[in-house]
Amino acid sequence: MIGKLTGTILEKNQPELLLEVGGIGYEILCPMSSFYAMGNEVNISLYTHLSVKEDSHTLYGFITKDEKTIFRELIRVNGVGPKVALAILSHLDIGSLMSAVANDDDVLLAKTPGIGKKTAQKLIVELKDRLAKLNLIKASNQATTINNKNPNSNQALAALQSLGFKVKEAEKMIASVSGDSLSTEELIRHALQNK
Repeated sequence: MIGKLTGTILEKNQPELLLEVGGIGYEILCPMSSFYAMGNEVNISLYTHLSVKEDSHTLYGFITKDEKTIFRELIRVNGVGPKVALAILSHLDIGSLMSAVANDDDVLLAKTPGIGKKTAQKLIVELKDRLAKLNLIKASNQATTINNKNPNSNQALAALQSLGFKVKEAEKMIASVSGDSLSTEELIRHALQNK
């Protein structure tokens, strides 16, 4: 099993990159979150997961070990393959995914390409206990990204995403709003004003 690769990026063609390690070029599929984290770096280390099927061997790469851990939990869910898991991690960061599962937010999960409402509900049921038990390196930071004090934060986050904002951008907008008793509409309005 190939668990980690360190090398030089030769090509980037999202979601795939070509990483040269010791004169060998590895084609690796990565979620968009890893592409954003790489920035313009040329020399990187990626945690990898090797998926072996009868007709292919595919490497999936992640900037953080937490992403790799979540990816492996996702592909354990019946009906979720590596490509769907990659799409989920491209659409939602770890904090948003864990929050969506913890709060039964199947609407947010169903916005991921390739995920329908039934699959989103299945993900929540199967992952709820498993994600809570995970020992993630940055779990404490990620769990508090959203203003958890206001119960309307998750609905406001979903609304901002439906308006076209990226997950991380929407989370920052919601986090900048203070007020534990604001309605969903007020949260959205303040978040848009603070942008």
